[in-house]
Amino acid sequence: MSEELEHSFIEQLEKHQNIVHKVCRLYTNNQDAHNDLFQEITIQLWKAYPKFRGDAKFSTWMYRVGLNTAITLYRKKKRTIDTQQFDNIEFKIKSEEYDDTEEQQLKLLYSAVHQLNDIEKALVFLYLEDKNYREISETMGISEVNARVKMNRVKTKLKTILNP
Repeated sequence: MSEELEHSFIEQLEKHQNIVHKVCRLYTNNQDAHNDLFQEITIQLWKAYPKFRGDAKFSTWMYRVGLNTAITLYRKKKRTIDTQQFDNIEFKIKSEEYDDTEEQQLKLLYSAVHQLNDIEKALVFLYLEDKNYREISETMGISEVNARVKMNRVKTKLKTILNP
């Protein structure tokens, strides 16, 4: 690989590495697993970079490779990559006037998201990242209509989980 291509890759990776960290947080529950998944996603991005034609934005392509890598590893269970245990997250905000209603609602939402399958988690993740359906469809490699249908099903599923 040329030095110019390598430089370009490193520059783009550094600029958008938070995407990879977000994907890692979604699919792992400890720092070691996070680091392993981050490394694996970076390797897959590097391997695929020469084929990146710029048809989509680099960040969209990065989401796609990152989510596909996480989902593939999660499915193979080749390595133990446990899903994030949202109920173990403790919020350390103290204030006498603090209302924990929002915190409790977030915990319930995270608990519900934890019950989704890996593809559904990816959809919710992209939706919460404020991606529009066109970007979601590009990232997931599905049609825009399919992205809308799947997202509506996930919303219904979350409602059922949250309001049994």
